Amino acid sequence: MKSRHKLKNTYGYELILDLHGCDVLTFNRDSLKAFFKELCAEIKMTRCDLHFWDDVGVDPEEQQTSPHTKGTSAVQFILTSTIVIHTLDLLGAVYINIFSCKEYDKDKAEELTKAWFKAKECRSHFIERI
Repeated sequence: MKSRHKLKNTYGYELILDLHGCDVLTFNRDSLKAFFKELCAEIKMTRCDLHFWDDVGVDPEEQQTSPHTKGTSAVQFILTSTIVIHTLDLLGAVYINIFSCKEYDKDKAEELTKAWFKAKECRSHFIERI
């Protein structure tokens, strides 16, 4: 990012990515672990705990079936905050929030994410939190 217009008293930076037309073969724990590792290296963030929320190991009658909830969610804690991801299998969509008190290159984060999930469409919003 290296913002030319950094706000006074900026607390942190949040990149919100909505990706559609993604490759659902990337919507699994192994792929997401590798994604977090590569993304954090690319934007120079220190990875901490990683937590998943999905249907792995859940009885079939208790699994999510709604298109708005069927998929894998994860929180990758980083030294300066979090990266949160929600993949939606039936919609071929990925929703990601990257929040950090430390500055990072938002363009690199977006490019890597679009390429990783092979997104046909990506909407992004960048916010300086004060």
